Amino acid sequence: MTSPRPSADARVLDPVEFYHSGPTAFFASQRDQRFSYCLYVPAAHRTATTPLPLTVVVHGTQRMAERYRDAYRGFAEEHQTVVLAPLFPAGIGEPGDLNGFKRLSFRGVRFDRVLLDIIDEVAQRYRVEAAKFALHGFSGGGQYVHRFAYLHAARLSALSIGAPGRVTRIDPDVPWWLGTADLLERFGQDLDLESLRQVPVQMIVGAEDIDTWEIAEPGIDAGGDTRVARLTSLRDNFTANGIDVRFDVVPGIAHRGMQLQEVVQQFFGEVLAGRS
Repeated sequence: MTSPRPSADARVLDPVEFYHSGPTAFFASQRDQRFSYCLYVPAAHRTATTPLPLTVVVHGTQRMAERYRDAYRGFAEEHQTVVLAPLFPAGIGEPGDLNGFKRLSFRGVRFDRVLLDIIDEVAQRYRVEAAKFALHGFSGGGQYVHRFAYLHAARLSALSIGAPGRVTRIDPDVPWWLGTADLLERFGQDLDLESLRQVPVQMIVGAEDIDTWEIAEPGIDAGGDTRVARLTSLRDNFTANGIDVRFDVVPGIAHRGMQLQEVVQQFFGEVLAGRS
């Protein structure tokens, strides 16, 4: 199969720059090549003299990283932000595993550090603000991003948690992953609650996201039976800990991440518009 014919505008770029602009190829992480990422690099990057903001979108269990990246093309151009979509393949650490990345640590792999390594790599190649970034994840990605925030809130300019099937509430008396009692022992660092209180937070779920077949947790307090109930319990937990939350329950939507992205992008756009 031949490569797509470059547009007239693209022909002014050299071949290497062409494949690092707009929707990029997937690149292997140079720190750990089991993992990869793709980007959308807006046209503003070609002439930018200051770093552009970075928006990170984390896939769910189906690993549709490229689809999420593509959903942010217009957003990236409008807001002049580089969009990063990491890929955490299934089967890392254990054949057939689907869920290890969601809980940040699995079979010796620290999935939070994998993302931070990728961001460092992107910052070496592109003019982006790597110190802080906006972070969204849906479903399995929603599990990943709120747990990531417990450890790395100081790195976040905004956090959007989309319809996680299982939630980790802030609770110093309950062990991981249901609570946060043993973060220091497990991860070598404790909950950064003060930094998290400074992060604009959105929680978002479809009003019809009420199927329970995938997320049933018999015998434990999961915060409710449905994703709507569980995200509501997480919202209440954040609020009780002094964290302001924008809570979006989108009418008529079931467990469909792409159908929520317009509202996520509205939230991120408002955050970016308020940048100093």
